[in-house]
Amino acid sequence: MTETVRAETERYHLAASEDGAIGIQLLGRIDHQVAGRLLDQLVADVTGRQPRHVTVDLNRTTYFDDFGVLVLSELRRHLQKTEVPLRISTPPPRVAEILGLTNFDNPNLCAPLQSKKPESVVIRLGSATFKVADNVRFLISFLGSVALSLVDVCLHPRRLRKGDTVVLMQKTGVDAVPIVGLISFLLGLIMAFVSSLQLEQFGASIYVAQLVALAMVSELGPIMTAIVVAGRSGSAFAAEIGTMRISDEVDALFTMGFNPALFLAVPRVVAAVAVVPLLTLFADLFAILGGMTISVSMLDVTVSTYIDQTLKALSLFEFLWGLAKSVVFAGLIAWIGCLRGFEVRGGSAEVGNAATSAVVSGIFLIILFDSIFAVIRSYW
Repeated sequence: MTETVRAETERYHLAASEDGAIGIQLLGRIDHQVAGRLLDQLVADVTGRQPRHVTVDLNRTTYFDDFGVLVLSELRRHLQKTEVPLRISTPPPRVAEILGLTNFDNPNLCAPLQSKKPESVVIRLGSATFKVADNVRFLISFLGSVALSLVDVCLHPRRLRKGDTVVLMQKTGVDAVPIVGLISFLLGLIMAFVSSLQLEQFGASIYVAQLVALAMVSELGPIMTAIVVAGRSGSAFAAEIGTMRISDEVDALFTMGFNPALFLAVPRVVAAVAVVPLLTLFADLFAILGGMTISVSMLDVTVSTYIDQTLKALSLFEFLWGLAKSVVFAGLIAWIGCLRGFEVRGGSAEVGNAATSAVVSGIFLIILFDSIFAVIRSYW
């Protein structure tokens, strides 16, 4: 090769020939302190000469690390724009090891990320539609699976995991009594106080007891209890099953011949349906006690009078109506919690998303079905 041009700097020597070949010899330390300046100089010297091929000699480098690999990769990327090949000439063992560790032979090394083209509205709408359809399909399939499993348990009670069901009843019901009682007591206290401000103007303070009793037993008691259970137990169901899902425990159950819906979902549904009505009774009782506290302390109503007015306002229908709503709410909470757990795919972050979705979906279903109950009652 006949040299026609020679360029020398403190970090490299460059020799170009008439046939378009360029040889580059790197010198000294090629590290983070010189990589940026060296790359600018090399790109300017090499691309300005319009070479046919480029050879880099690394025999005289005293230090070479990943920043040196970056210099060579960026030089190769600039040369690829004009389809000029870059060749490394017999690198020393220490340099060859670094090039191998960084996978320098991969032509896509350090390639710039391609900007993702935004999808059109039609594509996004279609994708969302297919996703919703898939979710609806899974929802219906899971609902049918749980229903069939419940029928199977009714026909063969021994198939129910009684030990786990009792533990779940304790977690869902007994452990929730303090928070349900406190919230209901404060709610009854607030209702009595606010209503007394209006009823006292007409000398009808005695009807505070009836207002609190009717509102709590038929409406607010079941709703507030269900919301508390959705926040505590619904999210716990989703998190527990979701964790089992990402750790492949659910798949292991299926492989061993167990029905995951019967093994995991049914005990939670049974436990919730069994204890939420009892929690609703506690909520009603504590709310009435809260209303009694305000009536006795502020409205000069005796305890016996308050209890008498409460019993006059309540009927067996109101009592059974509230319990029926609480049973439906309990089934919805347990079902949606288990559903969100079985839907989990991916990593641990999806478990948190499933728990959040279980609470939000549970509260939405509670309000929705309470509205349906209100419509049914209005046309009863």
